[in-house]
Amino acid sequence: MQRRTALAVIALAGSLALTGCDGGAPAATGPVELTMWSWASLQKVAEMWNADHPDIKVTVQEQGGGDELVTKVITAAKAGDGPDLVQAEYQMIPTLVSNDVLTDVAEFAGGAEDSFSESVWKQVTLGSPAVYAIPQDTAPLALFYREDLFTQFGLAVPKTWTEFAETARQLKQKDPNRALTTFSSNDAGLFAGLSQQAGATWWQTSGDTWKVGVDDESSRKVADFWGGLVKDGVIDNQPMYTPAWNKALNDGTQIAWVSAVWAPGTLTTSAPDTKGKWKMAPLPQWTAGAAKTGSWGGSATGITGKAAKDGKAQAAAKFATWLNTDPKAIAALVKEAGVYPAATAAQSSGALTTPEFFPNQPDFYALAADIAKGTAAAGWGPNVNVAYNTFKDAFGKAATEKSSFPAALRTVHETTVADMKKNGFKIEG
Repeated sequence: MQRRTALAVIALAGSLALTGCDGGAPAATGPVELTMWSWASLQKVAEMWNADHPDIKVTVQEQGGGDELVTKVITAAKAGDGPDLVQAEYQMIPTLVSNDVLTDVAEFAGGAEDSFSESVWKQVTLGSPAVYAIPQDTAPLALFYREDLFTQFGLAVPKTWTEFAETARQLKQKDPNRALTTFSSNDAGLFAGLSQQAGATWWQTSGDTWKVGVDDESSRKVADFWGGLVKDGVIDNQPMYTPAWNKALNDGTQIAWVSAVWAPGTLTTSAPDTKGKWKMAPLPQWTAGAAKTGSWGGSATGITGKAAKDGKAQAAAKFATWLNTDPKAIAALVKEAGVYPAATAAQSSGALTTPEFFPNQPDFYALAADIAKGTAAAGWGPNVNVAYNTFKDAFGKAATEKSSFPAALRTVHETTVADMKKNGFKIEG
């Protein structure tokens, strides 16, 4: 699911290990009523469940976007209140666990693991035996390009990042008023996904110790690559999701966009005049012939400590598993919320039909499923919000001034580590 919310300031609990809530009251007896907080329209899907499960009734309350929801649920948890289930973006799960919002439901939901790829499942377990959520949707990265303009300018779809840079230069030579794409600093999620593809793991944990690698070698390679394109003026350096960016996509001033599988929805509103002119291709590779990608977004259904305290964890885990693995539930999720399902089998099922904006690519979701197979595992930490906010400032300045991107990345790393130390997290090195 697309991620475009403003990042809120989220206080950390300062716990040294990702233990989360556990224990709780004995399982509730009699009819169980569950409340779920979500930014997606899921009530119709919940009503399907309610019709077949009179013993467990689920009510969905739509809240704000991803980060606003995280702030709300942390505040509610500290007051001993809040929902039994919560929709959470993968990168925010460590924050919710370290703030004792989510509970371990491995005993109730561990069997769901086989429905998902290893890289997706790792994001809800944080590499441990614990299970804090059930994956809902995922967002593998791909390259979206204007097929008509690539043909017009005699450009080949780049298969490697070296070819991508060459294509950017070729276009600029043929038409100085156009650019292949832009580098945007207003959503660090894209850069994080590109770093994952290159082999980066920004956060890792072992016991109560964290290892932070925001500026590891793989991430520096990505920063240096994009910084070079910006410095040379062969791509634009303006942010996404602005009227100017929309216009550039709509009028062909920019002819490609590195994005995720949810891109058709954005293009529908940002570039309405270009329907049927875009195509999706696999992300360019660092090594020719490889088939790796990262992800930008995606979310899971987490079970809260409040549910455990009230003896509802088992019922909540049962619903969360159904919601994200049952074929009928997933078909409804796709229809009502427009998700790209995380369940592997669903990615090649009949639930997904050709995006209306891409009538010229009937194999869109077959290609997406193939791309998704190569999704690299992501490693998230307890203060992603700090890293992302710092990225926006540091890379925004570097993009505007065409200065060093690796230096900006170092700033993100140092600020992230300092914040974790301030909040009592043990850092390796």
